[in-house]
Amino acid sequence: MKVTGTVPPVLPFRQRLLPGRLTGLSVALLKATALELAILAGHLLLYPSGIVQERRTSPALPPSEATRLPTEAKPPVVLLHGFIDNRSVFVLLRRNLAQHGRQHIESLNYSPLTYDIRTAAELLGRHIEDLCERTGRDQVDIVGHSLGGLIARYYVQRLGGDLRVRTLITLGTPHSGTRVVPLMNAHPIVRQMRPGSDVIQELREPAPDCRTRFVSFWSDLDHLMDPLETAAIDHPDLLAQSVQVSGIGHLALPVHPAVATGIRQALDSEEPAVRTTPVEAVAEAGGLTVA
Repeated sequence: MKVTGTVPPVLPFRQRLLPGRLTGLSVALLKATALELAILAGHLLLYPSGIVQERRTSPALPPSEATRLPTEAKPPVVLLHGFIDNRSVFVLLRRNLAQHGRQHIESLNYSPLTYDIRTAAELLGRHIEDLCERTGRDQVDIVGHSLGGLIARYYVQRLGGDLRVRTLITLGTPHSGTRVVPLMNAHPIVRQMRPGSDVIQELREPAPDCRTRFVSFWSDLDHLMDPLETAAIDHPDLLAQSVQVSGIGHLALPVHPAVATGIRQALDSEEPAVRTTPVEAVAEAGGLTVA
């Protein structure tokens, strides 16, 4: 598996399926599918452990008369799962972040009965306000997988969450909507993830003062993104980077150690993001390279 730097997110899919690459693509697709099935099996075993909302904790504060040491520079991290999932999907990523210096990481479960992205975004906002109060921090970072990234983006872009969210990283999130599995349209929240939905249209509206930095990871073998490039952020007003991941599917994005390295690099980056314009600026924005 290889994570490449930022590329133009609107490259037509057919251009990546030239005859000379069909054999290599087939092998990569078979490997990615086998990995997806293995991850799905493991996740089904872990799923019950993530059903219950995790306990909220506050860091121990020193006595007021004690000498204050420099505080941890890295903000808390909030992990937000995807559709019909729970916090158990982040077991490996959470461990990876903790091993590399993130001292406060929390996962938020939203109800599987949630029928509206806006409602879930409001819940996320209340959780982040509580988290900031408990930790004494002004801002947090968010990592959202699939639908979780769309909920977080709505909070940031439409509910004033850019005041609280320093960096938002999305993994396989349908930023422009996805057409996959039409039979799922019976579920209201799936309809909100379709191209042209009210929610997608709201996210296309101008956001000239948005302060949050966005990094979107999108895979060339993501079976839930149609078109594939929908998982790359394309908005002229946002401080955004898009990172193409090669060789793995949708379920592997929050699990694969190479992607975890890319996430850490994005969270720890001190480089200022750039406001992107379609195609050209995305290509020039720089990116993350993970072997």
